[in-house]
Amino acid sequence: MRKKYVRVGFTPAQKAELWERWRRGEQMKSIGREFGKPSSSIFKHIRSTGGYTPVERRRAPSCLSLAEREEISRGLMVDRSIRSIARALGRAASTISREIKRNGGARRYRAVKADKRAWKQALRPKPCKLAMHDELRQAVICKLQRHWSPQQIAGWLARAHPGQEAMSVSHETIYRSLYVQARGVLKKELVQYLRTRRQLRGSRHALKGKDPRGQIKDAVSISERPASVEDRAVPGHWEGDLICGPKHSFIATLVERHSRYVMLIKIANRRTETVVDALIEHAKRIPDELYKSLTWDRGHELAEHKRFTVETDVDVYFCDPQSPWQRGTNENTNRLLRQYLPKGTDLSVHSQTQLDEIARELNERPRKTLDYETPAERLNTCVAMTG
Repeated sequence: MRKKYVRVGFTPAQKAELWERWRRGEQMKSIGREFGKPSSSIFKHIRSTGGYTPVERRRAPSCLSLAEREEISRGLMVDRSIRSIARALGRAASTISREIKRNGGARRYRAVKADKRAWKQALRPKPCKLAMHDELRQAVICKLQRHWSPQQIAGWLARAHPGQEAMSVSHETIYRSLYVQARGVLKKELVQYLRTRRQLRGSRHALKGKDPRGQIKDAVSISERPASVEDRAVPGHWEGDLICGPKHSFIATLVERHSRYVMLIKIANRRTETVVDALIEHAKRIPDELYKSLTWDRGHELAEHKRFTVETDVDVYFCDPQSPWQRGTNENTNRLLRQYLPKGTDLSVHSQTQLDEIARELNERPRKTLDYETPAERLNTCVAMTG
């Protein structure tokens, strides 16, 4: 017999915590780990409101509560008068009378059903300004299709139509109309004209200050790297990166700055202990004179960089957040690798022997930047000089 799986949702407390974490700028994977759920579950929950934290609905103090409705129901069951029930609740008799009439009368009145109906009917969504003013909506659509940002549109409208309330709108209203499709104002297709084209409104705190990926303990900035590394005159300084593929497949790439010599390392997973162990093992294949420093991006796969330095005597430097150009040699090499390892392909199907063959082909290509000498020839010259 086929086993049935019951989908477990989020409790109210979990929903509150989920939205608080999202508001603080945490990534979906991080949030999912806290709740023991995949990031796809977090995405589906957040997508329902376009990334905006839903406003908590509150019952007005003047409205009847569920407890009061249950008291009304009990009173009707024992044939108490409306005035008697009203006095017990401290309410006007007319309030109790209307409550009973709108919910089927004395014989059909049910407290829970009446409370749910009142809660549903109390919802009064405020009409969106873009839905109320056609000229304003068409102006916003026109500018979005010209790749203007919502902030640019809002600023332009205020400048082009000063003092005209019907032709002014905040950039946040434009974003809400794009991402919260329940408003039915701006079509979802208009998101493609935004610079980021993201499907959800991200938290304003997500990338505030520093890149979340940049929080690596005791990281040494690339600005502290010796000046001799910059001019590429001295061999032995490498740049590294971890390229990722589907099905959790990873390959570490290492490029020597002076010779552009490439080395590829098959990685089982991106946990820092796994990556660092692989780099330490691979470092044994390189003469000490030709492995003096390693420059990496801000990925947490190298969080154990101090252990790598202790075991290899190789200094590790980290690029500034969102500055891939600081590892230009490695970035260019990764683009060359896409000829052999296209984006979207499973990297785990390649053995270390196959990766060595790919690296060998790249290292035997003449390079214009080396006056058409190959990286292998240039590195061999360095080896001969050190020997």
